[in-house]
Amino acid sequence: MKGMRSVGILATGSHTPEKVLTNFDLEKMVETSDEWIVSRTGIRERRICGPDEASSDLALEAAKKALAKANVSAEELDMIIVATVTPDMMFPSTACILQEKLGAKKAAALDVSAACTGFLYGIATGSQFIASGLYRYVLVIGVETLSKITNYEDRNTCVLFGDGAGAALLGPVQEGYGFQAFELGADGSGGQLLCLPGGGSRTPASAESVTNNLHYISMAGGEVFKFAVRVMNSATEAVLEKSGVAKDDIDLLVPHQANKRIIDSAVQRFGLSEDKVAINLQRYGNMSSASIPVALDEAIQEGRLKEGDNVVLVGFGGGLTWGATLLKWSTQEA
Repeated sequence: MKGMRSVGILATGSHTPEKVLTNFDLEKMVETSDEWIVSRTGIRERRICGPDEASSDLALEAAKKALAKANVSAEELDMIIVATVTPDMMFPSTACILQEKLGAKKAAALDVSAACTGFLYGIATGSQFIASGLYRYVLVIGVETLSKITNYEDRNTCVLFGDGAGAALLGPVQEGYGFQAFELGADGSGGQLLCLPGGGSRTPASAESVTNNLHYISMAGGEVFKFAVRVMNSATEAVLEKSGVAKDDIDLLVPHQANKRIIDSAVQRFGLSEDKVAINLQRYGNMSSASIPVALDEAIQEGRLKEGDNVVLVGFGGGLTWGATLLKWSTQEA
């Protein structure tokens, strides 16, 4: 970022559906138990959108909250980036649908597909437009309606996922604050470990693909778990090194909310106390690209961040993908 404008997060917003699906509800649907789910994942409940709700509907509510907090109008937005694997439809992009709903008439709009790492890919992309001076305000939203692609007869996956949206308004901040470094990566050789097999050009929708459950999430849980533990740690170490920040100087870690055991591994690796880690998966489950921005928004609402704090956002997801960033926290617009 040297020689470029400093970019940070000016405001955040989040929204989750009203309907709650608890572990006890799932006990009535598949062969599982609250004790089994909590002990292996840390999840107790998740939010589920209604049959008439789509990703753009959740994104709209999160976006409006972020813009209101920053006192920035939709008309001032230069770009909208929506990170999602559950778009309203294949095209137009959910970002374009959201642009119309917001009334952000001058904003460019695009979707990013990097699964659970999508929000990090989105802010890394959006921040460059601001750093270069091309744009001033970029709205990045991670949103998922994973209940639409979850097989509630598959006990290995249905206990994990939930719906929600988190938004971050990016803009210029005072020099030295905001994003200090990014670490993004991918390993396409592991793509089949976490995927949605049906619905694309490889396997278009058909009676056969529906019968074979190819439009539901497919995951090799054990392999993804091992990958997640490894890259959560390595990506965090990479942004610390790039930023010249010691692990003892992390003020808040906001990890992807996939599994409590994965988060615990990172916490132990970096010697962090519980008050320095944002965890909300017990209430929401894995919301994929929405997990990090929702957790960040809630941490801000709880007063857990102050000016100058070192904040690490880190995640991993299908692709396989991973990403991390370190911010020197400031919401003061330059």
